[in-house]
Amino acid sequence: MKNKDKDGKPYPEKSSRVIPMTLTLVVLCGLSFYLGGIFCSEKNRFLAKDITKDVTRPVKSSKEVISTTLKVDPVLFPECGIDYQDYTPCTDPRRWRKYGLQRLTFMERHCPPVFERKECLVSPPDGYKPPIRWPKSRDECWYRNVPYDWINKQKSNQNWLRKQGEKFLFPGGGTMFPRGVGAYVDLMQELIPEMQDGTIRTALDTGCGVASWGGDLLDRGVLTVSLAPRDNHEAQVQFALERGIPAILGIISTQRLPFPSNSFDMAHCSRCLIPWTEFGGIYLLEIHRILRPGGFWVLSGPPVNYENRWRGWNTTVEEQKADYDKLQELLTSMCFKLYNKKDDIAVWQKSKDNNCYNKLSTPDVYPPKCDDGTEPDAAWYTPLRPCVVVPSPNLKKLGLKSLPKWPNRLHVAPERIGSIRGGSDGLFKHDDDKWKMRAKHYKKLLPAIGSDKIRNVMDMNTAFGGLAAALIDDPLWVMNVVSSYAANTLPVVYDRGLIGTYHDWCEAFSTYPRTYDLLHLDGLFTAESHRCDMKYVLLEMDRILRPNGYAIIRESSYFMDALTTIAKGMRWNCRKENTEYGVEKEKVLICQKKLWYSSSKES
Repeated sequence: MKNKDKDGKPYPEKSSRVIPMTLTLVVLCGLSFYLGGIFCSEKNRFLAKDITKDVTRPVKSSKEVISTTLKVDPVLFPECGIDYQDYTPCTDPRRWRKYGLQRLTFMERHCPPVFERKECLVSPPDGYKPPIRWPKSRDECWYRNVPYDWINKQKSNQNWLRKQGEKFLFPGGGTMFPRGVGAYVDLMQELIPEMQDGTIRTALDTGCGVASWGGDLLDRGVLTVSLAPRDNHEAQVQFALERGIPAILGIISTQRLPFPSNSFDMAHCSRCLIPWTEFGGIYLLEIHRILRPGGFWVLSGPPVNYENRWRGWNTTVEEQKADYDKLQELLTSMCFKLYNKKDDIAVWQKSKDNNCYNKLSTPDVYPPKCDDGTEPDAAWYTPLRPCVVVPSPNLKKLGLKSLPKWPNRLHVAPERIGSIRGGSDGLFKHDDDKWKMRAKHYKKLLPAIGSDKIRNVMDMNTAFGGLAAALIDDPLWVMNVVSSYAANTLPVVYDRGLIGTYHDWCEAFSTYPRTYDLLHLDGLFTAESHRCDMKYVLLEMDRILRPNGYAIIRESSYFMDALTTIAKGMRWNCRKENTEYGVEKEKVLICQKKLWYSSSKES
């Protein structure tokens, strides 16, 4: 049957073919445009843009800029209850029995399903006080803020911490440094001179205790991520953060650590009880992956100095010697060399070049070289593999000696920026300058930045660590978070001498409640609201933010009303401010979390 027009007359036969073809072309063009927008959306985040052009463009009314705003119904969130005061959703001991014991899998991240998420506010412990301010906090904290007696009693003989009146004191002791952490690090610097001249800037402390090692290194220009699981030691990471020392919850078990490859200058284990020689040395392979070429691995405790220490380890000298020999054999097979050794400390160095890895191509050699299909930086719920991640031969400036020394490396465009779509030295410089301007504006809006009121800071969706770099001279540190769904910019953050982690904000962060003074996010909801429920992200921000702490939310004006409504339901005080450019399409929300106490009392 022929098609007819509105007058009932039949179309010519030619039209019956042209119109469908035209429609097909329109549909295909539209689909191409849509897919191109998706493909380029992440790229555009890193392309330099002259936003001043937006300022000079005439605007007749705000309605022309903002066609609509997101609205949500008012809500008042209830309290979670006093048994949730130390709630860590993805490492919750109440869920451990659901997971296996093998390799301590139950201590890894296991987040609750959506229908089990808490829509409530975590209250502080009874008697909670605003934390002692830095730098005094490094040596003491309020007992009621971290009221855990078990670790105090179990570790009192090792001088980790000591309860005195209303405070915990941190004398700087540890299992392997009975003379204090200062003397321990002094000896380490004798063994590794690179710790003193700015060569070594970033470090990882596995099984960190209360992070005394990382705390001591801060004065020596070394920035450490202290890592410990939530285990029977109770709140090691919470103690570290209460002291103002960088730390996150984590364990080397079956999954990769949430860091890129070739990122840390040094890794450290002081009797951290990780079985390095078991399971084919798979934990050592993960240390190898995250250390940059020429980086150092430091071990103190068994089996180092077994000749003099074996009696205190409830073993025999023969067993300890065999364990040390096996450790040395495994490290050699991974292209580590023994760099130095004295008393209880042994130092190995990862190969500075790739020549050593040629032998890994030999059949039946162990560990083998990872195949080309293994993404070296994939580190979010990525299983550990029994193979060696070989640094890319195309990266000539990845090694420790090839990087500028600290602090010069902070503002030098790293080689790995070229691995990012649209990345370039010019983009890096533009981003650096942009954040200097933004940080200056933030300090006008929130004068607490730069004072002793703010110590622990998180940039929740950074690109290159620009905010952290702009605040480098202030008495604070920044945990730079890169979304596991965004472009992989975290290697650039580490190459600058900053620290950070991968994370998916649809889940809870790996930290205790009340551990950050300032949370900053830039366009997180614009980028992730299609995946992550804004309400749960804000509730997670409330969980990890200290009472009286601040949030700087830089977002599209579309989200501002909804953000303000939810924040009010969390008992936050917020005010909307202009950006440094004064454009209508983007605003800054400055919020402060109130200090409140549970309506229930502990029995």
